[in-house]
Formats: sequence, structure tokens, C-alpha cells
Amino acid sequence: MTKWQDRVHEIIFEAETPAGKAFDVALLVCIVASVVTVLFESVASVRSRYGDVLRAIEWAFTLLFTVEYLLRLASVGKPLRYAFSFFGIVDLLAIIPTYLSIFIGGAQSLIVIRALRLLRVFRVLKLVHFVGEARMLRTALLASLRKITVFLGTVLTIVLIVGALIYLIEGEESGFTSIPQGIYWAIVTLTTVGYGDITPQTIPGKVLASTVMILGYGIIAVPTGIVTVELANVRRMSITTRACPQCGVGGHGTDAGYCKHCGARL
Repeated sequence: MTKWQDRVHEIIFEAETPAGKAFDVALLVCIVASVVTVLFESVASVRSRYGDVLRAIEWAFTLLFTVEYLLRLASVGKPLRYAFSFFGIVDLLAIIPTYLSIFIGGAQSLIVIRALRLLRVFRVLKLVHFVGEARMLRTALLASLRKITVFLGTVLTIVLIVGALIYLIEGEESGFTSIPQGIYWAIVTLTTVGYGDITPQTIPGKVLASTVMILGYGIIAVPTGIVTVELANVRRMSITTRACPQCGVGGHGTDAGYCKHCGARL
């Protein structure tokens, strides 16, 4: 990498230097301002009066973010790795809708995805422990995936059975016109949402509904318990805000000598 690439990388990707922190703060202000612009543009009365001004502001932000995205790609040794990383994809999605709005009306409203880029505030404010907590949560969720999958399979079996039962008990007279309709009611009841658009009318149907409601309270707690146990088993890691000079991915351990994604030396 050349000296100018090193300098641009330090400013754009690092949050430990004054220049890097100033850049990220300015970027976050622009992101918030651009999202607010889109929100105002979605209001009909504001759009009819200030539509041209808001669109001009939006295009200015889009061009600014486009330059920033290109500089990010140019300042890493492996631009494709950054392009396909989480923030690389978010950065690209943040600018595409405005260009798409030339061909597809209303596409500019999708640029509220820029709000995801506010996650960089963790680096700006040096809240490294939040990065560590996020890593712990991700590890716990991955460790819980198999158990939660089995749990969801069990729930699916229950709603299939209950949906069939309520269809047989109530029938079309009560609005349960099919087994899928019964399954929909079972899901709504089991999750304690209770829209009330379909309700059982017979005593056996009400007994079944009551049973499903009580069962729902116990089922809701199961995924929480699974993830909580895994969280307790995850060992806390010390995380730094350093970004890889090759792929731009951050969140490495303080004792890391190489990038955990591309293997480049930090």
C-alpha cells in the first residue's frame, strides 16, 4: 500500500486517531441528516412545498457517500473483501437507492438503511466493550441455533396439530374455513398476539384456545432461556477498534496479530 492509501485508511477506518475520530463524527452527522431528509420527504405537505430542496440535499449526500465508499475501496489492500463485508454491503446499499430513483419511482425511500451505518458510533465513542458484548451475543446465538431450531420444529408441530383440531371442532360456521386458517389462528393464539379476527364459538373450541394460551406463556420463555444459558457459557473477549488494512474489517482482539477474516498482518 502507498503512503496516501495508508493515510486515507487511517482517517476512514481508524477511530483511535484525532483525524479518524473527526471523520467518523462528521460522517455520522451526515448520515443522520440524510435520514432526516428522507423522513421529511415522505411527508406529503413538506414534500409539496420543499420537494426540490430536499431532493437536491439528498443528491448532495449521495454524491458525498459515493466518494467516501470509493475511498474506502481504494484504501484497503483487498477491496473485494471489504465490499462483501457487512459494512461494505451497507455502504453500497446506502447509495444505490438514490440512483435507482432515476428509473424507479419511490426507491429513494429505501435510503433509510443508512441508519445502519450509525453502528459506527461504537468506534467513534470508543465503546469497545459494546463490540465485545455484540460478539458475545453473536457467539451465544450461534451456539443456540441447533437448540432453537429443534424448539421451532416442536412449535411448528404443535400449531399444525392445534390448527387441525380447531378446524375439526369449530368448522366453517365459526370462520375456520380450512386447516391453514386454523394454523394461522393457532400461531396468533400461541404467541399471545390475539388479533381477534377469528375466535372459537363452541365450548370445546374455547377450552382448546385456553390451553393454547397458557401453553404460549411457557413457550415464549424457552428461547430466552436457551440464549441466556449460552451467554453464561461464553467467555468474554477483549476487543479493539483496529481495522484490517487489507479488508477493512474491525473488531479484533487486543492480542491479535493477524486479521481473523483475511489473515493479513495487523
